Amino acid sequence: MKQNEYIAHARQDAEGNWLAPHALEDHLQKVARLCEEFAEAFDSSGWASTAGLWHDLGKYRAPFQEYIRQASGFERENAHVEQDKSPARVTHSTAGAKHAIEQWPSVPGYILAYLISGHHAGLPDWSGGRGALQFRLAEAELEYHQSLASLPPVHILSAQQPPVPRMAQNQDSIALWMRVLFSCLVDADFLDTESYMSPEKSGNRGVYPSLDKLYHTFFDKMARLQDKADRTELNEIRKTIFQSCQQMADKPAGIFSLTVPTGGGKTLASLGFGLEHARAHGKRRIIYAIPFTSIIEQNASVFRSFLGEDAVVEHHSSLDVDPNSENAVSRLATENWDAPVVVTTNVQLFESLFASRTSRCRKLHNLVNSIVVLDEAQQIPRDFHEPITRAMQQMSDYLGVTWVLCTATQPELGEQKDAFGRELHKGLRDVREIIDDPHELAQKLKRVTVEMPADPEHPTPWSDLAEKVASEDCCLVVVNKRQDARTLYECLPDDGYTYHLSANMCAEHRSAILRDVRTRLEARRAGDPAPLRVISTQLIEAGVDVDFPVVFRAMAGLDSIAQAAGRCNREGKMEQTGRVIVFQPEELPPPGFLRQAAQTTLALLKSGQLDDPLSPRAIQSFFSKLNSQGNRDAHNIGELLTAKSSPDAPLEIQFREAAGKFRLIDNKGIGVIVPFCPEGVEESPVHTWLATLEKDGSAKWVYRKLQRYSVTLPETFAQKLLGIGALYQQAGQFVVESSHYHPTWGVQAPDSLLTAEASVI
Repeated sequence: MKQNEYIAHARQDAEGNWLAPHALEDHLQKVARLCEEFAEAFDSSGWASTAGLWHDLGKYRAPFQEYIRQASGFERENAHVEQDKSPARVTHSTAGAKHAIEQWPSVPGYILAYLISGHHAGLPDWSGGRGALQFRLAEAELEYHQSLASLPPVHILSAQQPPVPRMAQNQDSIALWMRVLFSCLVDADFLDTESYMSPEKSGNRGVYPSLDKLYHTFFDKMARLQDKADRTELNEIRKTIFQSCQQMADKPAGIFSLTVPTGGGKTLASLGFGLEHARAHGKRRIIYAIPFTSIIEQNASVFRSFLGEDAVVEHHSSLDVDPNSENAVSRLATENWDAPVVVTTNVQLFESLFASRTSRCRKLHNLVNSIVVLDEAQQIPRDFHEPITRAMQQMSDYLGVTWVLCTATQPELGEQKDAFGRELHKGLRDVREIIDDPHELAQKLKRVTVEMPADPEHPTPWSDLAEKVASEDCCLVVVNKRQDARTLYECLPDDGYTYHLSANMCAEHRSAILRDVRTRLEARRAGDPAPLRVISTQLIEAGVDVDFPVVFRAMAGLDSIAQAAGRCNREGKMEQTGRVIVFQPEELPPPGFLRQAAQTTLALLKSGQLDDPLSPRAIQSFFSKLNSQGNRDAHNIGELLTAKSSPDAPLEIQFREAAGKFRLIDNKGIGVIVPFCPEGVEESPVHTWLATLEKDGSAKWVYRKLQRYSVTLPETFAQKLLGIGALYQQAGQFVVESSHYHPTWGVQAPDSLLTAEASVI
């Protein structure tokens, strides 16, 4: 065949007519150019360009060209994607991998072999089964020689080996460099394929305001807001914090911490830092990573009010988007994060950093030369501190990423040594605090007094606690387990003034309760004497904006106590300080990290180190003691991603195994849809949505709607519900019968079916 007759892709128009095919050489050249452009930002353009040029060499082989022209005339839209379970498909990604090793022997060739062989199925491991690179290369002879036999253009086959960048010269950092390089290839391949397959979709990409324009928009609005704000002490402190962020933004890129107590305005201050820092150092985008979806929706709304609707993209699992208003551009940006401001979850960010799958890795090159704000940084699980901080430091050192650890309770992510001076945790280097004196700021913003239990060995019975709670006109109680919340609630008067919150209730149900609670709080501030009591698990500590004069908190980690305190006298409008009363419940949190955190707080209390429990010094002591009690790389991810070399394995990295073990949330539960019925509606909307799904399983907007009506149950409890007919399947979803969803408790879980660990939240 002539060169222009080799096909990469083919598609039909709306009438079913086959259009001019996507020429293979054009595809390779365009992917190479895109790859080169993406990788320029981290001095790896030659590597990326060659990966793009060789990634589809296997499509030149006669069996693939025959396959693409078979029966239907050309391949269907998804026919070029390899799927291991579909033997009818003809593989094509190993030929380019084999060619890379032939052209660039030893480590350089194997670098490209990993990328090319995984550009559809994901980065492989070196060893371990048929999908491993070692096995695939051993089986590649036929595919490679068939491809060479059909390859007319010599210029595609040869490329000069580029210099090895510093990041790739280190056995600890080469894996991350390869994942970012892999993302260049994957995104370029997707984008060029999309420009042929879906030109209308391709045309919607990259249509965003510049960071420079957002800079002026934001600071103009902030100036007006500050001018109009009341001249209170709290607002003056917030203004000083904001100015500190502006001043520090001129400092060289690297790793910063922003230690500000709740209520200090750190959300807008950190965005101001990001925009100022981006302008000073030419950064490409700002990524805001948050541990909880509830805060994402809240913060993204704030950012849009300052920057505009088209400047901010949310990327998380529970977007509530109506099909009539869903924005095509925002959907595309979540695939590769090319928007100027992205608001996402810690899970999405870090699991993408350690991913092997193409869809997750695709966005990584857009992290280069960006600013990443980690809100509530203390929520990074201790079991993953080592791999996460290693990646953060490498991205700062080699990829131009500036990190901001933004929290009231800094989690001690620096170096840790044992009593003999041996390094236990390498951690982050040279973290610069934005606030001159966090301890002094904490004192200025002190709005509560924390009352620790006088006798921590003596637990408070629920009935006694209920008497204390009932004696308060307005208070919040935060407990450690779902059953504790129900037990305490049932001890309180049934007078209509008490609310219950736990994760047995779906998000829509909890939001409805919180709307009522906020309305009651506003009414009380306006003089309404009606009492208000809220009994909640720790989910209310996840950035929920409520303000109580009194908060009771079950004994827990000091960071959790600080989060509960953030719901007390939040705006500092009380004449006296708010009260946070810590009590010892009849049972400690369930075994594991939460119990260890509570016991660490108890140990500090007994040793007399908690005279000022919310001070930065106390928080530092807490995290230092807590971190020393666990393995900060519990899943051995660092070892899996440390490159090794031997005569039999020139470059051995276990990408897929590491990705499989990197799960920030070990969710062993089963998600079920619940028939919550919002006020003013006769029937739960889930029934209509499920009926829509039965007709059209591709209706993604329905899944997003249903996310708000879902609850994760322990597997044993879900099986029990299924056994008694209280759980059924519809449209591929498990659905709870209306009779088993309570308007107060949500899904009712018999105590005997919930393990202690599963009862948290």
